[in-house]
Amino acid sequence: METYMNNYVIVAIFIALGIFLPVAALTVGRILRPNNPMEEKYTTYESGNEPVGAGQIRFNIRYYLFALMFVIFDVETVFLYPWAVAYDKLGLFALVEMLIFVSLLVVGLAYAWKKKVLQWNSI
Repeated sequence: METYMNNYVIVAIFIALGIFLPVAALTVGRILRPNNPMEEKYTTYESGNEPVGAGQIRFNIRYYLFALMFVIFDVETVFLYPWAVAYDKLGLFALVEMLIFVSLLVVGLAYAWKKKVLQWNSI
């Protein structure tokens, strides 16, 4: 019973520190920083130029689809590299696992190709 109570005390200390330290840091920052608001400080900063046009514009959804495809295949290389480095130690089982992984990605790419996600035509 004593060890369980010890574990709860440690968790409580971490929770208290997790709340106290950010609050203390923000409070010290608020006390130490200068506060002299001016109208120029409330304007949008755009590389030293005056902002032109609306701040909210709509982007083509295809940008996000291409970014998602990039992330998927970038993560694939993150998984492939350690496998390729340690291939001699892993053996045939790891080869089969990696072939299944790559085939799933190829199926996903074929599905995206079939749905014409990779074509950049106006909608």
